[in-house]
Amino acid sequence: MGKSSSAKKVARLAQKGKGKKVRFQGGTVFPAVIVVVLLVGLGLVAYARQSAPSGNEVPTVNDHWHVSYGFYGCDKYLPNLIGNKEDPVDPNYVKYGIHSHDDGVIHWHPSGLATGSRAKFGLFLTVYGIKLSDTKLEFPADQQTGMVYEEGETKCFKKDSELRAYVWNRYDKPEDRKMLITDFKNIRIDRDGMVVVIAFVPKGADAPALPESAVNLPELGAVDGAGATTSTVAGVTTTTAAGATTTTVAGASTTTVAGATTTTTGSVTTTSVVANSTTTTKG
Repeated sequence: MGKSSSAKKVARLAQKGKGKKVRFQGGTVFPAVIVVVLLVGLGLVAYARQSAPSGNEVPTVNDHWHVSYGFYGCDKYLPNLIGNKEDPVDPNYVKYGIHSHDDGVIHWHPSGLATGSRAKFGLFLTVYGIKLSDTKLEFPADQQTGMVYEEGETKCFKKDSELRAYVWNRYDKPEDRKMLITDFKNIRIDRDGMVVVIAFVPKGADAPALPESAVNLPELGAVDGAGATTSTVAGVTTTTAAGATTTTVAGASTTTVAGATTTTTGSVTTTSVVANSTTTTKG
């Protein structure tokens, strides 16, 4: 009897509820807030997807990036680092695949240890034996004659001086610049065509201009951009770099570096011009 009576009560309540709207306690404010929160959340997700860096904004082992660099001492840029670390081969160059060509450009054709989130400015410094902290810049004996710049010890024009880093995202956008006062070695190399400058300057000094290698970065990168191809046919040695096409006939020795059209008859021809080239030599 008890079960039957309970079932009848449930049936009567269900019948009374037909056609009635369900109301939230407190009116419609709470559901409206929920809807707004959901819409804002969806909007943020969509924005984040559009703004997130693409997978191409980190170097891979298939890339050959070029980054302009400079060391600025007091009121001028210091000479470029010397040595390409390929001859003789430096173990750190082999390890990371990063070096320069006496041109103020970092050639970043990395091994796995210098790709993705590992791609940091400090790796380049390691290859050239340069010590850098938040307060001290020290060159090895074979670079800048071992010069040292240290806060509290070194002064520019008898003024208190400090270390800074300047980073440009693009060599051709001088206004797109940021200044750092710490953590210099961890500057991320996250795009081709960047510029990184380490400066020791008086406190309050203005930022230096872009280094010369930044102004000429496309040309400097093109020289080393495509690598060299060497072939030997019937005593002929031919070396072609950066997209050049070379045809050599009858015992000539021709070296072409990216870029002109040269035709010579009866002698040995050597061409060294930047761009795509075709060289034909007849013996």
